Amino acid sequence: MSQYRDAAREIVEAIGGKENVSAATHCVTRLRFALIDEGKVDKEKLENIDLVKGSFSTNGQFQVVIGQGTVNKVYNEMAAETGIGEASKEDVKKASEAHLNPLQKAIKMLADIFIPILPAIVTAGLLMGINNLLTGPGIFFAKPLIEVYPQWADLSGIINLIANTAFTFLPGLIGWSAVKRFGGSPLLGIVLGLMLVHPELLSAWDIGKTKPDTWNIFGLTVQKVGYQGQVLPILAASYLLAKIEVFLTKRIPDAIQMLIVPPVTLLITGFAAFIVIGPITFAISNVLTGGVIWLFTHFAALGGLIYGGLYGVLVITGMHHTFLAVDLQLAAKGGTFLWPMLALSNIAQGSASLAMMLVAKDEKQKGLALTSAISAYLGVTEPAMFGVNLRYRFPFIAAIISSAIAGLVISVQGVKAFSIGVGGIPGFLSIDSHYWPAFFMGMAIVLVVPFVLTYILAKTRREKTV
Repeated sequence: MSQYRDAAREIVEAIGGKENVSAATHCVTRLRFALIDEGKVDKEKLENIDLVKGSFSTNGQFQVVIGQGTVNKVYNEMAAETGIGEASKEDVKKASEAHLNPLQKAIKMLADIFIPILPAIVTAGLLMGINNLLTGPGIFFAKPLIEVYPQWADLSGIINLIANTAFTFLPGLIGWSAVKRFGGSPLLGIVLGLMLVHPELLSAWDIGKTKPDTWNIFGLTVQKVGYQGQVLPILAASYLLAKIEVFLTKRIPDAIQMLIVPPVTLLITGFAAFIVIGPITFAISNVLTGGVIWLFTHFAALGGLIYGGLYGVLVITGMHHTFLAVDLQLAAKGGTFLWPMLALSNIAQGSASLAMMLVAKDEKQKGLALTSAISAYLGVTEPAMFGVNLRYRFPFIAAIISSAIAGLVISVQGVKAFSIGVGGIPGFLSIDSHYWPAFFMGMAIVLVVPFVLTYILAKTRREKTV
């Protein structure tokens, strides 16, 4: 344990001492700090600590990459040795928000809503990919596997049902997370989300195919339309629900809150959702997704070049979370152009990190670069990006150039993902098998080009690489 104790002390010293920490917590791989003054951080000293794999600042938080299975041990020692008390992630978020501008706060809000539901969405995407292997023609045989082996058809059906659940009831997931983020009751958020996909409503998938029934409310005609796969309607409705609930809770006596607050909150929000919020946000969603589809239909090369190249930069700023909503909307309309480029960007960062493993002279850096590359190939790029590539800059540049080229290549060939799933090399499972040849061409680019570019740049640099 002395290794973790010493590391904890050194980390606290490097970030400016415990008096510079207003709140601290940790996630699966990183220590998260809300610092009073980030200017006091000695990054060189920090990143020379053996257990530290990198550090970065985003959304008002200073984060130190330690690694899964180790970070909690370091945090426990830090709390015991320095007196920095255990804080919840919410405490750190609130403390860090004081340093954010309005745009950063908006980005952080979306991240706070979508990150908690990502495990369900990613798992659903992975399972849909497995089902795609069973049902897609031309993968193993000319016919789908379940036609060659009919006894597997029911297995495929169950997998498909399990996989589709998260996307079918997506508003319920978002409602839970969004209402919780806005300060309301998460349970009411779930009810609100499920209300928007109630079986009595015409499914969003069938709009345009069937004329919806209507309600007549005092002369006002309201269509009975559901919002399956939609993001903006439930986000706006969740915000309204949370604010109404908080407003009523402060003014209704405790003894009768249960009888008044939830019913009134749901009634007001429900009417507003079906009469105003739903139709307006649904139209906005169609404009946004239609714009992305138009761009990739008419200027596919430009769209792929820009998004493929800039995705790594978006990750640094945290803005990549804002595109998750767009991905979900596109997937609901038949496929997303964006998710395949995310997967390729992950691989590019891993290849650049792998090249650094060969050219690094320090054994610690070699080990860090190798493990970070493997992590990026499996869809987790933080160790590679912040621990290796951004530290030396040129590997990161090589990675984004390569992912831009790959983005261009797959975009001009119309590659789409039918769902959001696992990034990195396993990302092909989210791609319709019809697009596999084009996607694997892009994958070859991000496996080879960033590796070669990084290796050449490292060898031609005059100064010491590491």
